[in-house]
Amino acid sequence: MNIQNLNCLIDLHLHLDGSLPLHTVKELAEQQGITLQMTDGELKKKLSVPAGCRDLNEYLTKFEFPLTLMQTPEALEKCMHDLLTELEGQGVQYCEGRFAPQLHTQKGMSQNEVIEAVKAGLYSVAGVKPESIHAGIILCCMRGSDNGQQNKITVEEAARHLGSGVCAVDLAGAEALYPTEQYADLFAYAKQLRIPVTIHAGEAAGTESIRAAVAMGAARIGHGIRAAYDAETMELLKENHITLELCPTSNLNTKVVDSIGQYPIRQLMDAGVAVTINTDNMTVSDTCIQHEYQLLADTFAFGDTQIKEFLYHAAEASFTTEDIKQLLKARITYTF
Repeated sequence: MNIQNLNCLIDLHLHLDGSLPLHTVKELAEQQGITLQMTDGELKKKLSVPAGCRDLNEYLTKFEFPLTLMQTPEALEKCMHDLLTELEGQGVQYCEGRFAPQLHTQKGMSQNEVIEAVKAGLYSVAGVKPESIHAGIILCCMRGSDNGQQNKITVEEAARHLGSGVCAVDLAGAEALYPTEQYADLFAYAKQLRIPVTIHAGEAAGTESIRAAVAMGAARIGHGIRAAYDAETMELLKENHITLELCPTSNLNTKVVDSIGQYPIRQLMDAGVAVTINTDNMTVSDTCIQHEYQLLADTFAFGDTQIKEFLYHAAEASFTTEDIKQLLKARITYTF
């Protein structure tokens, strides 16, 4: 199977602010009267991590500049529209784009206005035609020391927009600095409001973060790669039918592993853990979903059987309707 020709790909872990197409950044800057004074190569360097990226904290600094451009309704609508259009061209049939509404309120927008703008971009592309990409929005709460009220608003907005563009809530940010268990009350509130949950865990912190996320009601774990080093944690994930959103290139960037050959995906698969393949941040990591699959196929000799399995896991774990899940699975089956 030629991965470049697949039209049934799924990306469940994709940050909007870390995945802006280069042309979108240039157009937003021009529209907002910002003179970049740099070549495309220099701009790409500004937006993407270098090979020598030290850790997740350095990785997260690459979000600072794009966020300055994403502070108006028009900009947010354009960002989601352009990203989904690009994904369609890459053979993606379904994606869940995530962002933190509280990070886009610097010029006076409310979180609700932020969400409405992104939804406008989503609905301008997703589901427009029978063959169009399908998509959902995951709202990220942020790890931090003084944003408890903003996180509470994010959860409440997720409940308000659930089933109307928004499909889940997440916890993102500096995992090593702000332990997952500190947000137990927040996600108990999300559970009370019956919002599906995914949580970044086991990326910059260890298996204790994954276990906390499971206890907090996560149906999926963002990254979760460190589960591979602990049999009990893998068994916990398997028993609770929790799917991992693996992001190989991103994990290489943040030094979760030193080389792709050390990526412990086979250990997870052998333990019966459901894994999916995702990009995390297309621009920050200079990647795309086809590259992620090709990287793993080349490194671990994965063929059609494994690729189909990853895609089925993604379809089943998606935060969407049963009808769309069946549509995704049907296209996977037809393709293979």
